[in-house]
Amino acid sequence: MEIDQYDIYLINLDPTIGFEIQKTRHCLVISPEEMNRNIQTIIIAPMTIKSHSYPTRVKITFQKKTGWIVLDQIRTVNLINYFIRFRGFMWIYVDLKADYRHNMLCYSEI
Repeated sequence: MEIDQYDIYLINLDPTIGFEIQKTRHCLVISPEEMNRNIQTIIIAPMTIKSHSYPTRVKITFQKKTGWIVLDQIRTVNLINYFIRFRGFMWIYVDLKADYRHNMLCYSEI
């Protein structure tokens, strides 16, 4: 299975402990290509539509819904046990002159 950085997958995040995001949900792959191609784990950031505006959460629009990438819940998952299906990818535009709150995220669905 070929996984690319910034792909979005539907991933089963259970089991969880405490306040970790749970259930099956969309997740953004943030691990680098070298890691994705050579080991059986990847680093993901879960996505949610229920949140508040925190400094560690990036507001996005995905599948015509407003939501957040939850960077305070980053985790590593095993490719075999957690992946369900590919859902799309993110185009990330960064304005180096602006602070992080003005960065813009766009997506493309497959």
